[in-house]
Amino acid sequence: MKTKHEKKREAIRHAAAEFMARESNYTSLITVTNVHLAPRGDLATILITVLPEDKEKEALEFTSRQGGALRDFISK
Repeated sequence: MKTKHEKKREAIRHAAAEFMARESNYTSLITVTNVHLAPRGDLATILITVLPEDKEKEALEFTSRQGGALRDFISK
């Protein structure tokens, strides 16, 4: 049985993956691989992989720019 913490982590992972699929420009594949939650559950670190590897810098810039929009999307 999943704990509340695990359910929250999975919900954030799923929402972040959906956001990346909708908002990316499709020059690279951005995959949400995991989410680390703080013990209180108020801070999440989203882990991603990028293919091809030479597009990693652009993908990280994209995720940094879209941070606020991602937070809004997840909170809804």
